[in-house]
Amino acid sequence: MVILIFFIVHWYMSLFFQTFFLHRYAAHGAFTMSKFTEKVVFVLTWIFQGSNYLSAYGYGIMHRMHHAYADTPQDPHSPKYDESIFKMMWKTKSIYSSITNKTMEVDKRFLKNIPEWPTFDRFARSWFSRIAWGAAYTLFYWHFATVWWLWLLLPIQFLLSPIHGAIINWFAHKYGYRNFEVADTSKNFLPFDFLMMGESYHNNHHKYGSRANFGGIRWHEIDPTYYVIVLLDKVGVVKMARQKQISIASKQAA
Repeated sequence: MVILIFFIVHWYMSLFFQTFFLHRYAAHGAFTMSKFTEKVVFVLTWIFQGSNYLSAYGYGIMHRMHHAYADTPQDPHSPKYDESIFKMMWKTKSIYSSITNKTMEVDKRFLKNIPEWPTFDRFARSWFSRIAWGAAYTLFYWHFATVWWLWLLLPIQFLLSPIHGAIINWFAHKYGYRNFEVADTSKNFLPFDFLMMGESYHNNHHKYGSRANFGGIRWHEIDPTYYVIVLLDKVGVVKMARQKQISIASKQAA
């Protein structure tokens, strides 16, 4: 039971900082925060992503490229140009690393207002940090795992961030329903997003990329991350851009 709780908490907290900080803040600027708060969130992202920490700089630029080049040969991750989810993940990893290590030339339009903390990123992405977190997870399992099959969850925890990205970048471009006809294959993967904290409303997001609420088009599209952002906005931790009220009827969505 302890291992399952640990796994579930890690799944959702890692995912929250990926969608809240890396995706909606770093890539899309759906809200703003002070530089001090930004640094606090950098550290929290490292704590909760742990061994699979992702750089806001690398993630933000790569995701902007995904929107600009969605489902074209220049897309960093598209099922249309990768034969399997594993090839897509490896390609994504290679492009992300090149961007983050600044060995790849990036179009200047993708660099605007990208959050960056190079010193902290070097530490958080270091092998020392990753191995230390991995050792901590392993010791936790060693102490609390009561049956052998619980150990099958451990490799997933080592790779949570890439897994979260792969679920959306692969499955939400292949399966699901569409509210909007857009120039790519994005779909809403789940009608009720209990698994990905709003990320699975991918078609909605590709239609309105800078909108903080990925759901809200149909009655059942509830985006839990958005409501956390609303709460943080109300208490002054972040400042959210004004949201347009969008109805499926008014946009004559498919």
